[in-house]
Amino acid sequence: MDSKGKMAEPMNEEKLFSETVYAEQTHLAEHELSAFIGAVTNLFGPEQARASTEDWLEESELIDSPPLSTERNWRSVTVAASARLAARVNTQHRWSALSASPASKVSPTSSTDCFTSMLML
Repeated sequence: MDSKGKMAEPMNEEKLFSETVYAEQTHLAEHELSAFIGAVTNLFGPEQARASTEDWLEESELIDSPPLSTERNWRSVTVAASARLAARVNTQHRWSALSASPASKVSPTSSTDCFTSMLML
């Protein structure tokens, strides 16, 4: 009871836990997205980074876990967004190779090497 004789409301532990989990998951998601976009920017430039940010956010909405889950696998979101990036870059690479003159040389493994480096982060 409080000083006025009323029953004091118990602290809503479930709400506090939920807010803490939300804050932690938000921090983890922001960290994962930031690392991914930094790598994409360094390897592929700002245009691909913008497209990859959209991909990452879309994939994060598709994540297979309950909305109030205490654990989310943000790395799986990054892997899915990386797959989209790989498909986009490979398609662009093929078009560039088709339109390149016979004298120009295109390395077929260059994008694969970049993805291997990026996933090692």
